[in-house]
Amino acid sequence: MRHITQAFAVSLTAALTAAAFVPAAAHAQAIKIGVVTFLSGPAASPFGVPAKNAAELMIESLNAGKVPAPYATKGFGGTPVEAVIIDEAGSSTTQVTEFRNLVQRSNVDVVIGYVSSGNCLAVAPVAEELKKLTNFFDCGTPRIFEDGSYKYVFRTSPTATMDNVGAALYIKDIKPNLKTIAGINQNYAWGQDSWADFEASIKQLFPGVTVKTSQMPKLFAGQYNTEISTLLGENADVIHSSFFDGDLEALLLQGAPRGLFKKSMGVLTTGETAMHKLAAQIPDGTLLGARGPFGPYAPKNALNSWFVKGFEAKNKVPPNYASYQMTQAILGVKAAWEKAQAANGGKRPSNEQVAAALENLTFEGPGGTVRMAIGKGHQAIMETAYGMTKTVGGKITVTNVKRYAAEKVNPPEGVKSADWIKAGFK
Repeated sequence: MRHITQAFAVSLTAALTAAAFVPAAAHAQAIKIGVVTFLSGPAASPFGVPAKNAAELMIESLNAGKVPAPYATKGFGGTPVEAVIIDEAGSSTTQVTEFRNLVQRSNVDVVIGYVSSGNCLAVAPVAEELKKLTNFFDCGTPRIFEDGSYKYVFRTSPTATMDNVGAALYIKDIKPNLKTIAGINQNYAWGQDSWADFEASIKQLFPGVTVKTSQMPKLFAGQYNTEISTLLGENADVIHSSFFDGDLEALLLQGAPRGLFKKSMGVLTTGETAMHKLAAQIPDGTLLGARGPFGPYAPKNALNSWFVKGFEAKNKVPPNYASYQMTQAILGVKAAWEKAQAANGGKRPSNEQVAAALENLTFEGPGGTVRMAIGKGHQAIMETAYGMTKTVGGKITVTNVKRYAAEKVNPPEGVKSADWIKAGFK
């Protein structure tokens, strides 16, 4: 009960904070968004809090009409927006309970959230049961829409398949004589799927490759000295890891003194979140992913420039890919809401009307064009980019950046990721 009480406290505080963004007279008609992300625990600092900060920036800016075109309309279609923010920390069972509370007690109009793939898998059928429009801003497992079909559930960020196919293609471009690989990934849906896609992609591109070891420690285990010893002993050409947040930071801090990614080239599919904070622990030549064209890979356009400037001014740090994904999720729902509202004669649209508008939608985010092109129009695809780290004067950057078109790193409609990779990415 302590966690649930804490979550309600966070919700109340967030709601009061969000309420400050909108005029008092508009509160009764405000559109309420349930925002779910990690506010405590190892995933909070590097991922959950930056996502929350992005949500607060976007809601404040949208209500003030300060977001660049095509999002200059205040709020959603002229109606102000407020947030009820929930901590994602805790079990999937807890998150299902919190989701029901958001819908049935807080009466939110939309839910945008979830970092954990396990939480998304648990929440999706409940969102469908309650007929509540729900947009997953991260949780990269492809299983959501490959194993299920939903009317009310969407994800406006690409799956982990894109991350791992992109990494494999980059390795093919820069390391054509690859002989051996190894991996360290979290033992749950995200880590299992990430390694499976990477291993299968590498085997397609390098038929004779040898897998030296695949380490699968428990999620948020925190201590990886045994796994690091095994990886060092195997001496693979490449070590793949989809570790994120606190686990990624722990791996870098524990592996750096032992030369883990100096002996083998590191492939960190979510490494962008740690690139500034842990620059000293990331050797030059590490392959760094940002789960899409985010952070250092984001396009140079007006929307991205506005977003970066506003985020840095408000939070004193640059936005990482979690911030981009949250922003993209909010803008996607805004675009769908306004499309549905226009089709409804300017009246407030229903959940069903917004969901219909979001299906197969193409919209712009600070990371570029987003297309809801697979998962029967409920799953986004984007291009992706990878580069290699280089630190100069204590400042880390990425060099030798390569971009891969969305169709090259995402399966086509109706084809499962594993089958697409096995068929040679056709």
